[in-house]
Amino acid sequence: MLPESTDVLVVGAGPTGLAVAVALAGHGMTATVVDRLAEPPVTSRAAVVHAGTLEVLDRIGVAAPLAARGLHSTRFTVRDRDRVLAAVPFDRLPSRYPYALLISQAETEVVLTDRLTALGGRVRRPYELTGLDLDDGGATARFADGGTVRARWVVGADGMHSRVRELAGIGFGGPADPGESFLLADVRVDSTLPRDQVTLFLSRQGPLIWAPLPDGTVRLVATVTDAPREPQARHFQALLDERGPVRRPDRVLDVAWASRFRIHHRIADTYRSGPVLLAGDAAHVHSPAGGQGMNLGLRDAVALGDALAAGPEALDAYAAERRPRAEEVLGFAAGLTRLAAAPPAVRPLRNLLLRVVSALPPARQRLAVRLAGFEPGRG
Repeated sequence: MLPESTDVLVVGAGPTGLAVAVALAGHGMTATVVDRLAEPPVTSRAAVVHAGTLEVLDRIGVAAPLAARGLHSTRFTVRDRDRVLAAVPFDRLPSRYPYALLISQAETEVVLTDRLTALGGRVRRPYELTGLDLDDGGATARFADGGTVRARWVVGADGMHSRVRELAGIGFGGPADPGESFLLADVRVDSTLPRDQVTLFLSRQGPLIWAPLPDGTVRLVATVTDAPREPQARHFQALLDERGPVRRPDRVLDVAWASRFRIHHRIADTYRSGPVLLAGDAAHVHSPAGGQGMNLGLRDAVALGDALAAGPEALDAYAAERRPRAEEVLGFAAGLTRLAAAPPAVRPLRNLLLRVVSALPPARQRLAVRLAGFEPGRG
């Protein structure tokens, strides 16, 4: 049952919403967290937590249990079929976590939920937001079952199709095209590729991300012209044949689960409208290239939890500071996607540039730090 009133109503119990609630609990504040799904999903898109994000999550007691569950990857490799164009090491990052942590989003949500429970919080399901009445003192949220909750602050952490953002009248800018089409799956694969690093294959047809997970599966993510409604093993085998290794090709043995999705490069016009605040995919969406989306959302979440605990002036600063961070990440992800799909005439120059960057230690380190998601003023 929902309470009649709450200081903070968090809509959405994905990684971002959970992290907001955990951050608030660390400040002695209780948030009411609701989600429209009866059960948390067991499949997910995100598969990496970067070092910069782990340092932020360390402040809310989540980094260590996450690190214990994930696979520690100390290298990110860029390839054109069999040729290694660049190898970016993470083991020299200025961090207590000198690696990229490979772990499914579902596992990340389990760790965050456990931490929230330990701090006395919980997620209330299923509650679907249908209305939001805003006034100078806060907001009244209405739900599909007829219930209402009065809140001083409402956090929209309900994803790309955010109902909170829509009800608050916050624009979500971006091109009016259908968006990039992606295929995604966790597969069991016979492969000679290293199981301790993420590989980005660059191809004229688009990028293919190959990321090993702790359970022995490999996360494959690829742009495609038109994703099939029900992806099968043959679709992912075709992607590997088209973009993956040639001399010792991968062979898909089994598909644990598969999905398709579209991504628009968009960012909310503002992160705050009165008592409404946005974080995560409700505020920004972009290509999964570089594995930055969930990471940016988690860093949003901890910053927002700190700001809510600090008071209204800090919330204005949150809105002003986080949006430029998203613009930077959107630009970075879009650049990686363009780099991957360079036309044939440009590919030799692109490959040379990547090899030069990989061979120069300062440039290689800057790229590692950028991928790791460090931000100014990190704790």
